[in-house]
Amino acid sequence: MATLSSMARHEHILSALQKDGKVSVVDMSDQMRVSSVTIRKDLELMERRGFLRRIRGGAVESRTARFEMTMTEDSRSLIAEKEAIGRAAAAMVRDGQTVMVDAGSTNLSFASALSQSLQDVVLVTNSIAIALALENHAGVSTFLTGGRVRRSQRSLVAPFGNLLIERINADVAFLSCAGIDSERGLTNSNWEETEMKLAMAASSARAVYMADHTKFGHVGSALIVSIEEAGTLVTDAAAPASLLRDFEARGLEIVVAKSTSD
Repeated sequence: MATLSSMARHEHILSALQKDGKVSVVDMSDQMRVSSVTIRKDLELMERRGFLRRIRGGAVESRTARFEMTMTEDSRSLIAEKEAIGRAAAAMVRDGQTVMVDAGSTNLSFASALSQSLQDVVLVTNSIAIALALENHAGVSTFLTGGRVRRSQRSLVAPFGNLLIERINADVAFLSCAGIDSERGLTNSNWEETEMKLAMAASSARAVYMADHTKFGHVGSALIVSIEEAGTLVTDAAAPASLLRDFEARGLEIVVAKSTSD
């Protein structure tokens, strides 16, 4: 294979991003038979031009503040990371608790990871997919919030989406977010979903946020909570260590999920 031109390399990188939502320097270097230094320079140039956003070891798609994957698209990306985060968060649930969970692929991994030994847990969610996933869990009583169906996320939102939430005093809310930024805090892309997250957090004694490493550096159009007020964040091992140290110094509890291979 002859060495590709810079334009051909950029097209290859964009094609891989469109397919998987993420590329690694190592994979791109191997596939195109160029040095990792060359790939890093490519990614740097493409980031300046707005084609992607660099992360540790690679890059992810560049997304606008209101960009939102469908539930189907989201469930196909970063499966191992989301499963690890889901397991770590699910391990926090105790017998007799009332918990709230919003919609999202990481949240679905959380629900699927709930221990079958749990007893007398009440779970309130606006996710149809999560309710179905827990259909046969004997120790969890699942309640749907009600509201209008958002087909793209298989979720329930306003009007009437938060009426049940406001009448419940939950122990903990497990929530997802679309972006984590040092200055802008935890953010989301859809305003209706953000209203549900805020209602769940307000009706719970504490909140646990779940986000994979690709969410760092992205800013969604709707603020959920500041870093100082977020409480707990569960993320994966590829999250930027320097940011995690900064967040911990500002009072955010960090839980780094381990993969099954660790």
